[in-house]
Amino acid sequence: MTLTIEQVRAKSAAKLSGLLPCVRAASETLIDRAYAAGVPIVITQGLRTFAEQNALYEQGRTKPGSIVTNARGGFSNHNFGVAIDFALLTNDGRSVSWDTRIDADRDGIADWNEVVAIAKALGFAWGGDWRTFKDLPHFEMTFGLSTAQYRAGKCPSKAQTDAVLALAAKNNEEADEMTATEKAEFKALQETVAKQAEAIVALESNTKLAAIPAWATQACVNAKAAGFVDTTADGSYDFYRLVTLLDRSGLFTRKGA
Repeated sequence: MTLTIEQVRAKSAAKLSGLLPCVRAASETLIDRAYAAGVPIVITQGLRTFAEQNALYEQGRTKPGSIVTNARGGFSNHNFGVAIDFALLTNDGRSVSWDTRIDADRDGIADWNEVVAIAKALGFAWGGDWRTFKDLPHFEMTFGLSTAQYRAGKCPSKAQTDAVLALAAKNNEEADEMTATEKAEFKALQETVAKQAEAIVALESNTKLAAIPAWATQACVNAKAAGFVDTTADGSYDFYRLVTLLDRSGLFTRKGA
């Protein structure tokens, strides 16, 4: 059985509740555009309360499981309705997948990369582009605001939210009117994005050092003790250099004092 678009939308409805209206509109458009591209998805996370975020933060630290976030309650964009997580959905809707390599629609492009390309076209930033602690299922729209600013009550401007709504509406119109030539061009763009993503992964993997340099060892110990980082493994030369400079400035000593 192949799921209808109405069935696919229904599976994400609960997680879209509580999102900033323009982020919700963009998320709904993402679901529709991915479905039209042959890749049904489900939104697995939307708004989280501070308590839910703290419980997630404790996983792998004070509770069983592996570490899945570095953000405590109030320090995640999920806590302010501007972030979502997704997973691939099987055609019968019975299971989900986080396999970034699968090509279920057999168009020569990994389904995951297709979703990422669509999300970016809608204005989402992707957690897979982060330099550290990559979050491949994560999309967000911060509107240039930090979590500290959100905690202080600051909100995106009307112009910013209107721009997102306009972009979502434009994408819907383009999806309805796309010609065969435009579809071919869009597929070519997706292929380019996929190749660039692979190149970035390869480049970043090459920057990782096999071991922490001796000259940075104590700085890494101090940084972890001060709570600035959870791990210092698999860092790049630039990462260890920055940690060492911050340590020599006395920042970690003051933090832990």
